Amino acid sequence: MATERRFRILNSVGRVIRTDPDKVALTEAYTVLTDTIVVKILDLAMRIGESMFAVGASAHDVTFAIIRVARVYGLTGVHVDVTFSAVSVSYHRGEDDWPTTLIRVVRAASPDHAKLQRLQALVVDITDGMDLDEARLAFRIIRRTPFLYRPIVVLFARALLAVGVAILYGASPIIIGLSFLAALAAAFTQAGLARLQVPLFFSQIAGGFVITAVTAVVAALGHAEVAPFVDVQPSIIVASGIVLMLSGLTVVGAAQDAIDGFALTAGGRILDLTMQTLGVVLGILIGLEAARIFGVSIPLPTDAIPFGSLVAQVGGAIIIAVAVALFNGAGMRIILVSAFLSTIAILGYSATIALGVQPPGASAIGALLASFIGILTARGVHVPSVAVTTAAIVPLVPGTAVFRGLLGIVDSDGTAEGMLDGVGPLVLAASIGIGLAAGASLGLYLGTPLRATLASVSKSRARLRR
Repeated sequence: MATERRFRILNSVGRVIRTDPDKVALTEAYTVLTDTIVVKILDLAMRIGESMFAVGASAHDVTFAIIRVARVYGLTGVHVDVTFSAVSVSYHRGEDDWPTTLIRVVRAASPDHAKLQRLQALVVDITDGMDLDEARLAFRIIRRTPFLYRPIVVLFARALLAVGVAILYGASPIIIGLSFLAALAAAFTQAGLARLQVPLFFSQIAGGFVITAVTAVVAALGHAEVAPFVDVQPSIIVASGIVLMLSGLTVVGAAQDAIDGFALTAGGRILDLTMQTLGVVLGILIGLEAARIFGVSIPLPTDAIPFGSLVAQVGGAIIIAVAVALFNGAGMRIILVSAFLSTIAILGYSATIALGVQPPGASAIGALLASFIGILTARGVHVPSVAVTTAAIVPLVPGTAVFRGLLGIVDSDGTAEGMLDGVGPLVLAASIGIGLAAGASLGLYLGTPLRATLASVSKSRARLRR
């Protein structure tokens, strides 16, 4: 036993000094890189990267995947350029040869986290020794895999998110039901406009208008003292709709690209995020103005609507995370991890608020905890970290602050004091959004080196058991 232990220690010391040829992956770099082989390798690497980018990966992850695949098959020094709408890959073998450059235009990003999970698994398989032709075939199978859920499931999942937001705020059963119906109407409206190929900006306007119209009807029925609608909080309906329509925005991806140095990609994503947010704002403003013309007034909350009890917060956060994971095409494993991380985020937020920290800072802490634990958990359960992080921070999106600000601007009648009352909540909402993006990005960067260290320790222990 002592001899065996001494032998293991000597092996560990030897691995520190030199590499072990037997541990090298079986994938062999092509000794003769003909033009055909180079194009095949670059085409596979670029298509994998382009597909990852189209389903929600960051520019850094896309660049790393492309370089990693190309290096496995013998192409070193590959140049990759990722912009908001295109991916280009270039390889120059030497001074006497022409460079080989491939470019692919990236279609509009549409999150599909199950496909992203399979693409990341394919990159790992390639690194572990998959043949080039076999890898090309595996990629074609993944690329043609349809979205995991039927459209009707996606629509009801979007409406379920509004239910989670209403529960998060401790709403009454009638408000929860109305939030579900309003969100479902907005989801069907946006789905119909998508089939007509209406730009997303106008689709966001239509969705915001539908949500506000339902809220105005509820407020009118409450003023008329119709039994089920008396003493209800219609503001929660709009807040739920705002979270619904902002839940698909790539806040974390845009912040991560900006920090990684992909300024052009980050700028494109931020502009896209801004336009979609402005669409929601315009839709709500149009709805509020139309309600005012018809003599319907929605009561302006004097203070921010607080979250409900801790049980309601956790239950609402879990429902929101599950709904986000569903309409982003996530599998059961991603759904379960998202639900767990959303609980971590909301508990971290509530604990920080209890300590007297303001909502922007508390939101950043909640997002930081969720993303940090998420990136450590993601490796062990083989899920994309961006998928679970996105679903976890959606419960902290400032829906009520946005609505209070917009309603204050509409009720201001152009006076400076009234405008300031409306601008204040909007500034708070923007601060919370920045806090979420910064906290989530910081958590990813703090967790990445620790995850690498844990991975190396696991590999070392696995070798010692042999």
